[in-house]
Amino acid sequence: MTIFKTIHAVVSTAVDEAAKSGALVLNAAAPTFVVEPPREAAHGDLATNVAMVLAKVAGKPPCAVAEILKPLLEQNPDITGVEIAGPGFINLKLQPKIWQQEIQEILKSGIHYGDSTIGNRLKVNVEYVSANPTGPMHAGHVRGAVIGDTLTHLLAKAGYDVTREYYFNDAGTQVDVLARTTYLRYREALGENIGEIPDGFYPGEYLKDVGVTLAQRDGKKWMDKDESEWLVPIRNFAVDYMMRMIRDDLDLIGIKHDVFTNERELIENGTLEKAFKILEDKGLIYVGTLPPPKGKVMEDWEPAPLTLFRSSKFGDSTDRPLKKRDGNWAYIMPDIAYHYNKIQRGFMLMINMLGTDHGGYLERMRPVVAAFSDDKAHLNVVYNNIVKIFKNGEPVKLSKRSGNLITLREMVEQVGAGAVRFFMLTRDPKSPLDFDFAKVVEQTRDNPVFYVQYAHARCCSILRHASEIFPVNEITAEALAKTDVSGITSPDELLLIKFMANWSRVVEAAATAQEPHRIAFYLMELAALFHGLWHKGNDNASLRFIVPDDKNLTRTRITLIKAVQTVIQSGLAVMGCPPLEELRNERPEEAA
Repeated sequence: MTIFKTIHAVVSTAVDEAAKSGALVLNAAAPTFVVEPPREAAHGDLATNVAMVLAKVAGKPPCAVAEILKPLLEQNPDITGVEIAGPGFINLKLQPKIWQQEIQEILKSGIHYGDSTIGNRLKVNVEYVSANPTGPMHAGHVRGAVIGDTLTHLLAKAGYDVTREYYFNDAGTQVDVLARTTYLRYREALGENIGEIPDGFYPGEYLKDVGVTLAQRDGKKWMDKDESEWLVPIRNFAVDYMMRMIRDDLDLIGIKHDVFTNERELIENGTLEKAFKILEDKGLIYVGTLPPPKGKVMEDWEPAPLTLFRSSKFGDSTDRPLKKRDGNWAYIMPDIAYHYNKIQRGFMLMINMLGTDHGGYLERMRPVVAAFSDDKAHLNVVYNNIVKIFKNGEPVKLSKRSGNLITLREMVEQVGAGAVRFFMLTRDPKSPLDFDFAKVVEQTRDNPVFYVQYAHARCCSILRHASEIFPVNEITAEALAKTDVSGITSPDELLLIKFMANWSRVVEAAATAQEPHRIAFYLMELAALFHGLWHKGNDNASLRFIVPDDKNLTRTRITLIKAVQTVIQSGLAVMGCPPLEELRNERPEEAA
């Protein structure tokens, strides 16, 4: 149990005691309250809004409720001070031992420190990447891929049952263009001079390998055939090849999906018809007309009967056509069928990662999910903004069609997988991100990737130095968890412990908000606190972590260092970033 939950229970007990004694008469069940760090450290260790949320059901002003609870809380031996602040907040100060014991909890839990059960094993499907199989993974895909994958790790840590899914469109015109381009490259591989790649085709060099591989497999089988004969088999070959390439690219940054779903299969197995029939049986399909699109002047507009879904019944701004005027499926129908398929597989929470150019997607799809599940299932979309790539200080324009690509593979080769992943999480997804190759690898405190990894490397260095003083078996996590840490009393050390103790709350809050970038922000703050403590020891020898003349004090301080190392590892694991044990510019004499 975390410190916050422990003190929450203490406050709940105080409320119960006040109610039993008659000092506090509640005319309804006590509302939910929180125990959290105060906004300013000077206000105490923890703060609770319990008096404010109880005021209405107690029929008393918040400050009056707080005055009733104050003496009951002061009776607890772990609480050293209770103050009432502002409109009725109760600020609490705790015994140092409460925080000191948290170090032992960190070391006992290891990388699982911060794990939560708030997800209650709810089945959640996270769909991310979902790039169409027309080329290798490039920089434009990477941000959504990393955010989505980190979100799956975060949700799993928070206690959800997570399925990672990749959905791709292999039934549109793009894959037909891919097939035709592959056919050109196939003919080129067999010795034909194909000249310039025609406009509208994919000119990227990566398709040469696809053509060569097809030629090696099939020889001249397709050379004199009509397009009607080769389009489908070559399209299938090209899509399979591209998907293998995409999987290999994703593997470079540690991304693996549990499920791959494609649009063509949904069409061919009749899922679209099944989904439509479900909506029809629910009385949600009708034939009607729609007004012209808002904000557009269309002089030749003529309303025509359309097959419509009563989307407005579920909060949409308008009903949605599911069939075109010619009777064919509307473009939205495959996505409707896809989400019907997810609900059939038992997912009550679905999260899709999309670019900001898909801004209206949630508005269109949320009513469908509500209709299929009778409002039991929920859909959310996490939108991520563009990534601007810079090379040698100059912006790089990306275009798959022009063949001018910065690929995921190139990014990893230049800066490393961990750096790519971390940097993609250093901004709120809704904000544009500048990815400058030079800045991602620079070793300064202005680079958050380096700053956090340097904190971990420093911890490792300190522990290596400690092994020169203590036998290795005495400085393992298990051994250090038994250390008497009552000597950790300085304000800076206690502040560091308090911040680490907040890790579980960060995990829960980030998972609930579906904002994995909060993990990167937390690690940056933790690294700053640790580096600040290290620098004080660098300036004052008595504050160093390793004090050769005092083995007991050294053991106590390296126990704290092991805890810092553990929490950083826990955070980096959520982000999918391997922790580094050494950095090239770290000097051994700095480590202690």
